Amino acid sequence: MYSGLLIILLPLIAGWLLPFRKTTLLRRVNQLLGWMVYVILFFMGISLAFLDNLGSNLLAIFHTALVAAFCILLCNLLALRGLEKYAPWQHAHRQEKLPSRLHMALDSLKLCGVVVLGFLLGLNQWPLLHHASTASEYALIFLLFLVGIQLRGSGMTLRQIILNRRGMLVAVVVLVSALLGGMIAALVLGMPLKTGLALASGFGWYSLSGILMTEAFGPVIGSAAFFNDLVRELVAIMLIPALIGRHRSSALGLCGATSMDFTLPVLQRAGGNEIVPAAIVHGFVMSLLAPILIALFSA
Repeated sequence: MYSGLLIILLPLIAGWLLPFRKTTLLRRVNQLLGWMVYVILFFMGISLAFLDNLGSNLLAIFHTALVAAFCILLCNLLALRGLEKYAPWQHAHRQEKLPSRLHMALDSLKLCGVVVLGFLLGLNQWPLLHHASTASEYALIFLLFLVGIQLRGSGMTLRQIILNRRGMLVAVVVLVSALLGGMIAALVLGMPLKTGLALASGFGWYSLSGILMTEAFGPVIGSAAFFNDLVRELVAIMLIPALIGRHRSSALGLCGATSMDFTLPVLQRAGGNEIVPAAIVHGFVMSLLAPILIALFSA
């Protein structure tokens, strides 16, 4: 029952245990990680093309993704507003000029293009393409190994994480409210609660959640997880400037796992340098929890 959990956790832990500190090596790992994401999403697109009843399954993917995104984000925003009410985040930062949100959104959508490219190739039904699922499993193991190295190389210590109260507090609120939203989405969609909880555990890390969910639940749920978390990142990019002034916790919480990398420049320019430690801690915690929780709920 827990073989899938071990397949996910063992390479992650193995990567974490390697004490790589050289900047050049970590840069190579990050570059390779980026390429592996593209490779696995390409395989995911191919697997999607081999689905029976393709038309109805595509409708199911987008329906599931939109319902899940709505339920999870609504629960996150309500919970984060409650946090702001009872524990307001005091600051005196004036917002700077932001990077192009359209450019950042287009960068996110590039990954959708890779899935579509794999899907179009898969429609040819070439015999060699039937091995895409097996190839993606081995690629996934290697990707998780690289993720472990990346997290260890981030330099965050347990002391730094615990001492940043706001980053940890926002992470806890996002975690609990996202899981609640996942359960609500599961009830609305008529799926098992564990599937809804797994859908809610990506925290915006769409490249990883889509891959892990495809391995656990098949290409329909995996693709829905991908689009669900992609919607989260796009919503965060668009809403950060509007929220950061009076609702900093909401702006940070919407970013999920991406607050330590992709959305960090937007947070920094909109919220100032003082938001960066909380953003890194929040993103680190979410990034660490995402594969573990998806594995647990998929077991």
